[in-house]
Amino acid sequence: MRTVAEHVHASLEAVGIVPDLEVVLPDAMGCVLAEDVTASQDHPFVDAALLDGYAVASADIAQARPAAPVELPVVDDVRAGSAERIHLVANTAVRIASGAPLPIGADAVVPVEFTDHGEARVQIRSASSAGENVRAQAEDMAEGEVVLTKGTRIGAPQIALLAAVGRGRVRVHPRPRVVIVSIGDELVEPGRPRTPGQVYDANSHALACAAQDAGAMTYRVPAVTDERAALRQMITDQLVRADLIITTGGLSYGQDDTVKEVLSPLGKVRFDQVAMWPGRQFGVGQLGEENYAVPIFCLPGDPVAVQVAFEAFVRPAIRSMAGYQQVYRRTVRAKAAQGFYSVSGKREFVRVRVTGEPGAYRAEVLGNPAALLISELARANAYAVVPETTTDVKAGDDLVCMLVDG
Repeated sequence: MRTVAEHVHASLEAVGIVPDLEVVLPDAMGCVLAEDVTASQDHPFVDAALLDGYAVASADIAQARPAAPVELPVVDDVRAGSAERIHLVANTAVRIASGAPLPIGADAVVPVEFTDHGEARVQIRSASSAGENVRAQAEDMAEGEVVLTKGTRIGAPQIALLAAVGRGRVRVHPRPRVVIVSIGDELVEPGRPRTPGQVYDANSHALACAAQDAGAMTYRVPAVTDERAALRQMITDQLVRADLIITTGGLSYGQDDTVKEVLSPLGKVRFDQVAMWPGRQFGVGQLGEENYAVPIFCLPGDPVAVQVAFEAFVRPAIRSMAGYQQVYRRTVRAKAAQGFYSVSGKREFVRVRVTGEPGAYRAEVLGNPAALLISELARANAYAVVPETTTDVKAGDDLVCMLVDG
């Protein structure tokens, strides 16, 4: 029997980082950078106005007050995008737009609201200090400076930065293509009528969303029959578009549970009992040709066990494939709100709701930990991870809780 730690290691060993490629900016969204990005020039490339107003020498308006404004002639008008920098003559002002290059000799910008909005001459009603409302050259970034490092996840702010430094394309690790397959004759698609003995396919929908949240591009296959030929054909067909396949169901010892038999000729997949609850038997391995092997994770069929297994084994593997440096969920320590029994020899993942503040978190156990309650799973925002050697958890005991909500 494998430990949880051993199966985590096996899961990470089965996958590799998705090879990087160069993409246009819209396609980089949600991916992880595969290169350092440097600034091609100073930003701003010259001293520039922070807002609309009047560029002045601060010494010329040092005595300006609301009751005693300083009046200056307006000698020019500079707009954003101006190619040339003009020179400011002493005791004059230049009307300037936000982002426009500051005239040589000016060291401050007076906001328009502190003036009379004059065009030929302007009355300035407030003094300004040197550098006020001015974006200094290279204040944001300097030419050659690394502005985004390899391993950074790209979101909207990073897209803005890439565009600002002139990058129309960038090298990334693309999101892994993950195919999710639910197996079982008893499964029916939600929204359709079901007959006695049938159950709705909760797992493929939940796993597709969870994998997408982890950073993958997901493809959900409608529930597949236990019939061997159909199952083998379906899995073979998915190899051409998958970086990872996740199956759920078909791992018990009944005569209709055919996953092991179907996968055996398609690659190398190892099935083990894992010392954990919920969950018991799991498979991990690779399918297809050796030079283009596709990893596969085989999970049980119970929805609660599937969600725990995804967090423990699959999510770290997906994030590793996508190039993330941090692959594990954040954990906090929380006090148990009530006592409960944990099975000896197994690492138990207990549904809890963590509330409170750092240093004073409280973990409320949701339902009987021994029961597979999907209704309580939906209320949980964490799993309390109880070690194999702990059997009796008392109210007030410290619990390590893996946060799964946000």
